[in-house]
Amino acid sequence: MKMKKIINNVSYKVISNLWAKLEQVSFDFTFKNGKIVHLTHEVYGKADGVAVLLYNITSKKVLLSKQFRMPIYVAGVNNGFSIEVCGGAIDQNESAETSVIRETKEELGYAISKLEKVSTIFLSPGLMKEQTHLYIAEYKEDDKINDGGGLASENEEIEVLETTFIDALKMIENKEIIDARTIMLLQYLQIHKLMK
Repeated sequence: MKMKKIINNVSYKVISNLWAKLEQVSFDFTFKNGKIVHLTHEVYGKADGVAVLLYNITSKKVLLSKQFRMPIYVAGVNNGFSIEVCGGAIDQNESAETSVIRETKEELGYAISKLEKVSTIFLSPGLMKEQTHLYIAEYKEDDKINDGGGLASENEEIEVLETTFIDALKMIENKEIIDARTIMLLQYLQIHKLMK
């Protein structure tokens, strides 16, 4: 039996392309009852991204970052500051793994080599087209190569936070950590008992 196509007559209109692309996508949607409705949605995004949680089994600590995020400021939360795992956009012709290693050096000041892939997710599938590749990686003090802090050329000012795993979990409870990627990766460590 042939499956009936539910999306037809798709057209795209770019609304903005300043930092990422905001597109207006119009299409005909066929419902299960056969009714066809012309709909318009907005889709936003740029390159796919990565996020990594660095953890130290010996010290029972994790490495996080704190930085200003305009959407959080506009939402009136935490004066715009977010405590997060390390992450960023995948550069053109770069693999997700290469991106994680680069971002970890730039933001946290650590050189890591062994990564464990957790998942690939959509953070806001009703609006964002970006996928985020989630990783965890062990770190040791010997892996530190500089103080991190991000790139001045990208107008980054990142505070590196090393905290105990237990305190990081408490930061979720008291809403200091509100970033979905960070919550997922901390809970991944907890569920899989990697920080016993």
